[in-house]
Amino acid sequence: MVNVFLPFLVSFIVGLLLAPLILKIAKKLHANQTILHYVTVHKSKEGTPTLGGLIFLLSTLITCLFFFDGQAYLAWVAIAVFLSFGLLGFLDDFIKIRTHKNMGLRAYQKIIGQVGISGILAWFVYSSGLVGSTIYLPWSFVEVDIGIWIIPLVIITYLAMTNSANLTDGLDGLAGGVSFISLGYLVAIIFILNEMMLNNGESLLMYKEYSNMLVLGVAVMGGLLAFLCFNSHPASIFMGDTGSLSLGGILASLALFSGQALVLPIICITFVMSAVSVIMQVGYFKMKHKRIFLMAPLHHHFEQKGVNETKIVAIYIVITILAGVVSLLLCLLGR
Repeated sequence: MVNVFLPFLVSFIVGLLLAPLILKIAKKLHANQTILHYVTVHKSKEGTPTLGGLIFLLSTLITCLFFFDGQAYLAWVAIAVFLSFGLLGFLDDFIKIRTHKNMGLRAYQKIIGQVGISGILAWFVYSSGLVGSTIYLPWSFVEVDIGIWIIPLVIITYLAMTNSANLTDGLDGLAGGVSFISLGYLVAIIFILNEMMLNNGESLLMYKEYSNMLVLGVAVMGGLLAFLCFNSHPASIFMGDTGSLSLGGILASLALFSGQALVLPIICITFVMSAVSVIMQVGYFKMKHKRIFLMAPLHHHFEQKGVNETKIVAIYIVITILAGVVSLLLCLLGR
């Protein structure tokens, strides 16, 4: 059995130690968040330091350096993706900080970066003997080989996860809270797969690979929990695109590398809610010049309706927990 509690605890402690330092540096560099002029309910948050995503990025990297054991090829690739999307988000945040405007990279620039990273990973997944074109059907361990179609699936998964995580990052503790729960589900599934490999006498190589992905998953969770100590309402620091894009990237990587891509829309249902609400709002406005929601993404609509920010975050977390628990139970029944 893989010990996942120690790397979780270490990453949490490292994150707690790093957070005050990152917060101090962000303040010294005047790395403050600029609030969009039409989000009037958040005007009091103007000037809150950003770049908080560095807390769980660095705590994860430091922890994994000490706890990876043996074959960790997939885990290191996942970390590379984690850092790559984090770097893309950092460039976006850096431009916003320099210009003092809530406009970083242009949409097309961000998409080019996302597609570039996703395309490289799609080819890696398809050509790698450690992953390949096989995926599991939702809530079961029935494998299906989709061949070359794995490439568009990987690209779409990364694009969907990074952008929806970015859209969900709009309230104190929201993106971090729901990501923590979703990561917990993926860690549980990878643990089950790992134990099945051990019990079935399958490749020790893959057992080690999945063991190190477990370490990675709990390390991100530990660092994320430390970040939430400073990001819960009222937030002392925001994660910025540095954090939201990297979170979407690591969730996608863990799901894709373990063959669980098809359950992501369920366990990340609040991400789906954010993305779909924006698509509906933009599409309907272009067709009818009217809005469906008072503001999109959906959590801002509820804010405009007068629902307390903390209550919205709590409800989103509860929805994510329920989706994860139901999915996990169905998965165990289909084992």
